Amino acid sequence: MQTQNGNNLKPVMAASSHAGCLLCGSKNPLSMHLHFAADDQQIVHASFQAHDMLQGYQGIVHGGVICALLDAAMTHCLFSQAIEAVTGEMNVKFVLPVPCRALLGLRAWVEKACNPLYVLKAELSGDGRLLASAEAKFMRTVS
Repeated sequence: MQTQNGNNLKPVMAASSHAGCLLCGSKNPLSMHLHFAADDQQIVHASFQAHDMLQGYQGIVHGGVICALLDAAMTHCLFSQAIEAVTGEMNVKFVLPVPCRALLGLRAWVEKACNPLYVLKAELSGDGRLLASAEAKFMRTVS
């Protein structure tokens, strides 16, 4: 698998503690079953087909779902580096409405690492446009 820039992607395995996760959990029947992969620059990528069951306002993905998608991308960015951490703070910018039936792209990367604290950024895009972004602080839980 490759990104649009030709970077090779390696699948990211979620921590076993995430088997029940609503977004990526293999043992959660309601899971969105997101799959993430990391490129050569340790940027994590995923795609997701939005649907009407995720709407808040008519035809627009609920803001809480958008936050959860961005958070999951950043969490998996840390998983790709064998780091388990929890979100301590997250700031989200909603740039454009996210259509319910859009094919969405997620990417996340570590902006700053000072173990046990990490600052990450993530972006949600669709149809070549930035739809939402986030910056978050994570605290490592397992050494």
